[in-house]
Amino acid sequence: MYDITIIGAGVSGIFAAHTLMQGNLRILMIDKGKRLEERDCPLERGEASCHCVSCAKFIGFGGLGKSEGKYNYTNDFGGELESKVGYDYALKLMEEVDQVLCRFGGDQVGMYSTENPSLVQKAKKAGFEVLSTKVRHLGTRLSESVLQQMFVALNSQMDFKFDTEVALIRKGTDGFELEITGESPIYSKKVIIATGRSGNDWLSDQCVSLGIPQNHTRVDLGIRVEMPANQLDPILQGSFETKLQYRGDGFHATTYCMNPKGRIIRKFQDGLVMADGQNYREQDEGSSNLNFTLFVPRYFSTLQEANQYAHSIIGAINHNRDRILVQRLGDLKSDRATLSSTMSRNTVKPTLSVDYGSLKQEVPEPYIQAVVLFLESLEKLLDKPIDEDTLLYALDGKFYSPRIETDTHFETEVRDLYVIGDCSGITHSLSQAAASGIYVGRKLIQYQE
Repeated sequence: MYDITIIGAGVSGIFAAHTLMQGNLRILMIDKGKRLEERDCPLERGEASCHCVSCAKFIGFGGLGKSEGKYNYTNDFGGELESKVGYDYALKLMEEVDQVLCRFGGDQVGMYSTENPSLVQKAKKAGFEVLSTKVRHLGTRLSESVLQQMFVALNSQMDFKFDTEVALIRKGTDGFELEITGESPIYSKKVIIATGRSGNDWLSDQCVSLGIPQNHTRVDLGIRVEMPANQLDPILQGSFETKLQYRGDGFHATTYCMNPKGRIIRKFQDGLVMADGQNYREQDEGSSNLNFTLFVPRYFSTLQEANQYAHSIIGAINHNRDRILVQRLGDLKSDRATLSSTMSRNTVKPTLSVDYGSLKQEVPEPYIQAVVLFLESLEKLLDKPIDEDTLLYALDGKFYSPRIETDTHFETEVRDLYVIGDCSGITHSLSQAAASGIYVGRKLIQYQE
């Protein structure tokens, strides 16, 4: 019998386990993915197909933390952790997240801030809200190193089971019985679910079985913008990036994953292929472009409705392959398709192999309207026009878990069952997910005392 079993070896589960090491507890972590050093995505290697049982890009030790390791320490975006623990304590928990990262080598890169008081006032006049944060951006290689060192520390004090799937969680009188596919059941006094967004479907089934309510969810879709690297210099002075939110008539749109000197890459997720961004630190050398996505959220009653909506739009653009559509901004304004034959004269060279065409033929109007209005307002903020050779990639997507009914300690209506991190629907970022792990881990140690 374990004292605590953590299902999911992503960032929230790792930080919960790291905190729980301070107690005299028998702990098990289960993940259906692989150890960090064994996670290898065939699609990212350029292979035509993937036959992995579980997606190595998203699932396994480290979860999405294996990617670019970007920790935004803020309450302005990235989730609603403050709704559970309070505004100031949420920030304090995120400070502790950073201290842990630095203890395992994260301080090899510096922290920067996007705060810019003069920009806030100017942006407001142009119709924007500036969302500020402190950032520790590890990058993929350093993130993997930090996570591996954390695994070594954890592995010395707790048990792990990889390539293991929990088929069903049953509540008993003395704790929980975890039905394991192809193996004997596991018994635990308490259970923490930390499966991240990748575990949405599995968690939804468990919630139905256990009678745990799930609330609404959302999907953010948006056009990824690639423009000259110096286009945003007037607002990026002294900062690596900025996050702008624009509010239009009945919608709001927010910039995401801004990459000066970065490039566009393909993101494979949930059977879809999307336009993602990669910062210059992950490359041998930077590009002459800057890219970001402008996301517009849409809310749904159920996870199934949200998934169906995203697949109907992005799947149609993909054409059952890894197709991504691109159009020049000037062509969009002139209502003409972009042709590959004319792209040789374009000053902004695409950093990804794509198909050219017309966004209006394949992308719903709200997303086109959002990017057009956003860029028009951005011209006011910059006091200069946006280069019409700017490229618009369709589409990027950000998926969320339904919000799970939990108390202020992330405990569900089923006693001793906790849901933390992004799968809770409360956190939407590495920093807040990790902070929720620290918070719940600390509470469980207090209960033992």
